[in-house]
This record gives sequence, structure tokens and C-alpha cells, in this order.
Amino acid sequence: MRYQSKQYVRWDDLDAFGHVNNAVYLTYAQEARFAWSGILEMVVARAEVDFIAPIYDGDTFLDIELWVSAIGNSSFTMTYEIKMKGELVARVKTVQVTVDMGTKKSHPIDDEQRAFLTKYLETE
Repeated sequence: MRYQSKQYVRWDDLDAFGHVNNAVYLTYAQEARFAWSGILEMVVARAEVDFIAPIYDGDTFLDIELWVSAIGNSSFTMTYEIKMKGELVARVKTVQVTVDMGTKKSHPIDDEQRAFLTKYLETE
């Protein structure tokens, strides 16, 4: 199953060329991940972006689909597709590590978290 999110392109997302700054793509992924995350406390350990097409001023809404592409012992990988008007403009991958917010240390994914992640698991 994929989670669906809609993001708004803000004026300050744009760079001097009038398109969305590359770093902002990770913000769009972060906002979608935060809305999706539910019971998970996690930090991002790795992020990569494939830029497919620019997002220009005037393209005000983006559709973001995300899913879990791998589950490990204390980490999991997510894939995101950012689309503008139905066209794929970027693909993002992130690796998250589950953490205990009290100790700020990683911990194994528990059964409840694993069940949540498995609902969104799609292997590529």
C-alpha cells in the first residue's frame, strides 16, 4: 500500500532560476513522512534524490506517494515519488533508524512498528 500526500509549493521554495531548489525536495519528503509516520520515532540516516524534471513557479501542488521498500532490524528504507500534474518529477529514497527519544539511541523495530511498516511494504 502507498501513502498519499499533497504538498504546496511555497514562494520561498524557489531559487533564482524560478524553480524549486534541490534541497527542498527533501523537505517535501520529510513533510509527507511526518504525516505518515504514526507510531514511529525515527531519524534519517541517509537520503538520495533523483531529479527527473524541474518544478517551476506556478505549479502549486505536488502529489507525493511513499512506501516502505525494505525493513531491517532497527532501520527501514522508504521510497517516494513526487509528481506534478501526474508526471514524475523526482524519486527520493531515505533510510530511517528507529530511536528511543528518551535515550536518543537506536533500538530494534518492535512488533507493532513492524506491523505498521509491513502494511506499506512494496519491494522493487
